[in-house]
Amino acid sequence: MSTQTEVTESKEILGNVHSIESFGSVDGPGVRFIVFMQGCQMRCQFCHNPDTWKLKNPKAKFRNADDVLDEALNYKSYWGKKGGLTVSGGEPLLQIDFLIDLFKKAKARGVNTTIDTCGQPFTREEPFFSKFEELMKYTDLLLFDIKHIDAEGHKRLTGHSNENILAMSQYLSEIGKPVWIRHVLVPERSDYDEFLVRLDAFIKTLKNVDKVEILPYHTMGKYKWEQLGIDYPLEGIDPPTKERVLNAQKLLHTSDYQGYRTRVFD
Repeated sequence: MSTQTEVTESKEILGNVHSIESFGSVDGPGVRFIVFMQGCQMRCQFCHNPDTWKLKNPKAKFRNADDVLDEALNYKSYWGKKGGLTVSGGEPLLQIDFLIDLFKKAKARGVNTTIDTCGQPFTREEPFFSKFEELMKYTDLLLFDIKHIDAEGHKRLTGHSNENILAMSQYLSEIGKPVWIRHVLVPERSDYDEFLVRLDAFIKTLKNVDKVEILPYHTMGKYKWEQLGIDYPLEGIDPPTKERVLNAQKLLHTSDYQGYRTRVFD
């Protein structure tokens, strides 16, 4: 598996950081400092950050964990009891060595840690799996995207199988790691009752789900595809109607989930 984390001659671990958002409110509990990592192997048709796909981006910068954490801590007074640090992407698990370094140091400073991931890099093969086990020791919450419950539908929508992604969700359930399941509702792709019912049944097999979120597909990132000269695959497909969003919430029983466990903040 390819990775973008760099190790300098002095063994310093560097992460390829695409951008920073200092006051995020939708990427985990409370106010979050969000680190967007560069690089993703998925090619989701609805992606609003295609500029994070390639391993190399002139706008991205290699940074060490101390540098990123020091910047994040400048905003700690705004986080309150529930806020903290979220690492998103791109796909952060492609830079797992950097994540381990960053989260280990963050926990030592009392910072709540969250990963926003699609799970695509997950495997039980080594060396990834041992590193993933180590990372989970310092991770409080995962925002876990299940793009499509159907294997063929997932491959059409993202270019990749969902087998290892579902396996990752099952492993997280086994170890009791809190997750928020996120599902992007895309007309003519994932917005079919059959698929939503199947996704609901799968989620009910998991023992660690604190929240289920429906994220309606939108076209706000379409201009980035145009700037990059990439054909937009969902051309002509409108965002789902309010009725379809409410239908998805009903079929996935989103109201049955109470959000991030209060015990985490006791």
